[in-house]
Amino acid sequence: MKITTACACLAGSLVLPGLAQARPVTLTAQMQNYGGNGAYLAVYVTDAAGKYKKTLWVAGKKAKYYKHLSDWARGSGMNPREFDGVSGASVGSGKALKVTVELADALIDADYEIRVDSAVEDGRDHPADARAPLTKQGAGKPVGGRGYVKSFTYDM
Repeated sequence: MKITTACACLAGSLVLPGLAQARPVTLTAQMQNYGGNGAYLAVYVTDAAGKYKKTLWVAGKKAKYYKHLSDWARGSGMNPREFDGVSGASVGSGKALKVTVELADALIDADYEIRVDSAVEDGRDHPADARAPLTKQGAGKPVGGRGYVKSFTYDM
């Protein structure tokens, strides 16, 4: 009985700090006015070297188009485990994607970056359309996009 209790306490001590060390972060991608269908977006975290670490959100329901989100697709391997439960509808011209995700505190102020890839059917693909350093100081400050994304902001 004591061994079972000790194992349960040890397991709890390993899991609970991880849960307590995450925060809700609201991601907002305001889209440009453009002609065409809704945009597919991949919002993800990279390290200081630009290496993929984690998917935060994917906008667009048809996985067959995810390959056009090329930097994210290469990094994530388009493994369904990377985007299951963190996907939704595509985002139309002039509209905004606004979602809240859980983000580990260890990623903040630790040389990580949030990136947004964008693509539109019959349009250009924009890897790293928007890039924002993941810092407390950068929260709430919009960064401009280079393609379909007009601006990107994250709030903690």
